Amino acid sequence: MTWAAYQVTFRLLSPVHIGWHKLGNLQQTRPYITGRNVWGALTARLTRQNENDNYKVIGERVDAQLAFTYFYPSTKQDTVELWPWRDERDKWDMFAWTFLGSYASTALEDGRGAKAGSLHETEFIAPKTRDGESVYLVGYFFTKDTCQLLWENALGKLQLGGERGYGWGRVELVRLQKFEEVNPVICFGYEFKGEQAYPLLQAPKAPEAGEASEASKKDVRLLAHTYADDADDARGTIEPLIGRETTGSTSFGKSISRAEICWTPGSKARAEEKFYVQQKGIWRRVVN
Repeated sequence: MTWAAYQVTFRLLSPVHIGWHKLGNLQQTRPYITGRNVWGALTARLTRQNENDNYKVIGERVDAQLAFTYFYPSTKQDTVELWPWRDERDKWDMFAWTFLGSYASTALEDGRGAKAGSLHETEFIAPKTRDGESVYLVGYFFTKDTCQLLWENALGKLQLGGERGYGWGRVELVRLQKFEEVNPVICFGYEFKGEQAYPLLQAPKAPEAGEASEASKKDVRLLAHTYADDADDARGTIEPLIGRETTGSTSFGKSISRAEICWTPGSKARAEEKFYVQQKGIWRRVVN
């Protein structure tokens, strides 16, 4: 069994909201696109392309034949220059200023005035930066050698995240590059290895003596939610990861997934750690 790796880049055409926390009247967005969001959008599009199948069947095929990283905002099509890690305050402030915006709305009472208590604000990743630059979503897809899904055709027609009824989450595929005759293949700084049961990503090696402080030698960032049971020595924030799933054409989002206890993206692990990219982009530490 082998896996092939592709770099995939979308250009945002409209705001995208990835549901997260609610603070007062503000519904916050995650500052990245989760693997579950990619899975859901891809499953929905492939289901429309295969009219004889249902969401559940297609979703299971996506889980079995494809894997993907989380996608991160960038002003470049082939790299991420500014990561959304809140523990690096100056960089987080710059990220939020560059990529995030919000939209306020309220319900009307009798079609005239604002309904009491209905004012709310929705945060989003903006399609343009404060300086007017296009915003891209950069990530990686992995395909099993037996993959039969027409996933490349579906990528140009995805709609990600929430508020899709208002036109949010529209993207344009601008880059689909397969890594061929490239050794090693590097994905977000991690080395990809495809001859495994799942795609494997190995964190960079620690710097040689004198190149970095002892503390920074151990720091690598987890770039997806990572199961906490195996990576119990990571450092950062843990949260239960839950999502809504669609199992049929008339039951949109009615199925609640099982809660998975995970380290959040941006948590720190040791150099040279290895991780499997599993269903819906969640990482699992490889335990030797």
